[in-house]
Amino acid sequence: MTSAANLQQPVDAFLRYLKVERQLSPLTQISYSRQLQALIAMATDLGIREWSILDAARVRQLAARSKRAGLNASSLAQRLSALRSFLNWLVSQGVLSANPAKGIRTPRSGRHLPKNIDVDEMNQLLDIDLNDPLAVRDRAMLEVMYGSGLRLSELVGLNCRHVDLAAGEIWVMGKGSKERKLPVGRTAVTWLGHWLALRELFAPTDDAMFLSNQGKRISARNVQKRFAEWGVKQGVNSHIHPHKLRHSFATHMLESSGDLRAVQELLGHANLTTTQIYTHLDFQHLANVYDAAHPRAKRGKS
Repeated sequence: MTSAANLQQPVDAFLRYLKVERQLSPLTQISYSRQLQALIAMATDLGIREWSILDAARVRQLAARSKRAGLNASSLAQRLSALRSFLNWLVSQGVLSANPAKGIRTPRSGRHLPKNIDVDEMNQLLDIDLNDPLAVRDRAMLEVMYGSGLRLSELVGLNCRHVDLAAGEIWVMGKGSKERKLPVGRTAVTWLGHWLALRELFAPTDDAMFLSNQGKRISARNVQKRFAEWGVKQGVNSHIHPHKLRHSFATHMLESSGDLRAVQELLGHANLTTTQIYTHLDFQHLANVYDAAHPRAKRGKS
């Protein structure tokens, strides 16, 4: 068996574990697979025939090669994270006695705040000329994604039985197959109703809420393409993609409510620190809130 095959088999088993037991989203599985395939190629070049001989020095070599290949700090951190998770799994399987990547420091990257669309631009984007059923479908998808802060995988995976228009609620399947119930605003409910009235024209093959031209569940790639096209058609200055709508939902919710824990629940974040990246209010706003609310505030005032 070649060294590449020796390295590939455990990776294949790990990816099956992510799919079957961890039930990670398809996009996350693809990300893990891409990073680990790149590491296999580099490990083979370095003469590493088995994962069992991997040590901290060889992990540093893999990181150095990745950096020389042009990976920025964020991408390198993602690759090391994938390797660390894989090696943790090998430890659990008894292949390794310890994780050699555990002590390898992840490179620092600039903290890029999520970009969002302001409320005026969002209204401009959603003011779609509804001259065909696909435009109605797209308006409904945009309204639901922005109105409930869905992930792309959650939007694509939405089924008709998961939507209760009368109650203004939807059920979505998030990461790790965790289901959560979300409120849907009146505007999104209205456009879901418009779309459902036209949905049968596409001869649906299953219970998928949003359909392609062929009557099948719309793909993530198709959603990305349609959203980008609407951004251009509507004259919005920034590139429109699904995650930007989720960012905008989180930002606008936090700016209006300031309730970080409520937004955490709505977004389906397991960790509150994940939600905190959306709190990119300008400093003056934060300073004003601090001055008004903190008992030791009134900075610079005697």
